[in-house]
Amino acid sequence: MSEVKKIATRESYGNALVALGEKYDNLVVLDADLAGATKTGIFKKAYPDRHIDCGIAESNMMGIAAGLATAGKVPFASSFAMFAAGRAFEQVRNSIGYPHLNVKIGATHAGISVGEDGATHQCNEDIALMRTIPGMVVINPSDDVEAKAAVEAAYKHEGPVYLRFGRLAVPVINDRPDYKFELGKGVLLKEGKDVTIIATGLCVNESLEAAKLLASKGIDAEVINIHTIKPLDEDIVLASAKKTGKVVTVEEHSVIGGLGSAVCDLLSEKLPTKVMKIGINDTFGESGPAVQLIKKYGLDGESICEKIAKF
Repeated sequence: MSEVKKIATRESYGNALVALGEKYDNLVVLDADLAGATKTGIFKKAYPDRHIDCGIAESNMMGIAAGLATAGKVPFASSFAMFAAGRAFEQVRNSIGYPHLNVKIGATHAGISVGEDGATHQCNEDIALMRTIPGMVVINPSDDVEAKAAVEAAYKHEGPVYLRFGRLAVPVINDRPDYKFELGKGVLLKEGKDVTIIATGLCVNESLEAAKLLASKGIDAEVINIHTIKPLDEDIVLASAKKTGKVVTVEEHSVIGGLGSAVCDLLSEKLPTKVMKIGINDTFGESGPAVQLIKKYGLDGESICEKIAKF
């Protein structure tokens, strides 16, 4: 059996920017002295005149991006999620969100899988922060194929977009001819009748693995990939919840304010359903190898399976 191809979505981000840069000359990329890590260095090499290194000044970078947007450019402001969503929150809210400017935020190194960089860099709160900004689209792709498609969709969307990417190489699961990325539309990956698993980001592959393990226990799980957390695909969530009567959300993010909260907001209002949220449980991360952290914090396929079986 051939080995599954694995690519970090931050790599996909850098490659997608280069491909789009060739097609659209109004696309510019900003970085905060992290071009090597965010992979925007690939774009810098191809289009040096359209890459701006703003230095370690993320808040200022968001202001520059806002200014470029008012001049007709489509800026992709790039940094670690902790800095793009956390440090620069006020500027993102007031300079980009409030005037509803056409700025795209490429946030890499999100979640617990940042690994050895530890709690200060493992941003498990960014989806919650970005969801609260009116008009902000929030996208969290599951693999290389989806990440590249998401970057292009973000470029074509008029308005602010927050794109979340990871440091860890993850399996490519959407490499098929019929794959189609549509902003705000969830993807039904596996049909089932006993429980609905709604996952995002790297947790999509782990949820598919969990579904295989659950099948061996006689539990038929439906698996849905939510790449766009805001706006949420209400139709796919409601239809699946109505069919199975039980919903589990899985995310590499705090259980407070992320995908789980978005799903619960919807279901509590339109279709009260029993929900279990799997994610980071109101705690900070720690330093360690990414794969071991994913296991420790219960986000691997086996751990997800055990929790759902009990549920």
